[in-house]
Amino acid sequence: MKISDILSTDVIAVKLDVADKDDALKKIIELAAKSNKIIDIDKVSGTIYEREKLVSTGVGKGFAIPHGKTDSISDVVAAFAITKEPIDFDSIDGEPVRFIFLLIGKENLLNTHIKLLSRISRLMNKDEFRDRLLEADSPDEVLKIFKEEEKNYFDI
Repeated sequence: MKISDILSTDVIAVKLDVADKDDALKKIIELAAKSNKIIDIDKVSGTIYEREKLVSTGVGKGFAIPHGKTDSISDVVAAFAITKEPIDFDSIDGEPVRFIFLLIGKENLLNTHIKLLSRISRLMNKDEFRDRLLEADSPDEVLKIFKEEEKNYFDI
């Protein structure tokens, strides 16, 4: 499964105005709800917040990947946002975050969930890719950048 298969312009935000980590999580979950794949938004929110309590999903290099698994979705749910300003996300490298990729998988699709997390992390670890995303002015541009990078980067 490609990352660009689970993203659409409806669930991508550019220059997302958020005050802090909590606000960012709330807004990215609201953005994900536009996918129409969320059965119970409260359970999805609870899953994401519980996972975040274990250890921050701010993985470094200005990137956070809040994620979790629940059967309160009909299919894999994703959302991606580039924040207007860097925010503190309790990242492991202590750096603020600009990129947030939310991934919600179904309980019985652990393998798919892990593969997607790995692919997202590998893409977001590339400085050049992040720089291109920062220059994007629209969800359409962001999706195009993901598609181009996947074509070059993964043998799918």
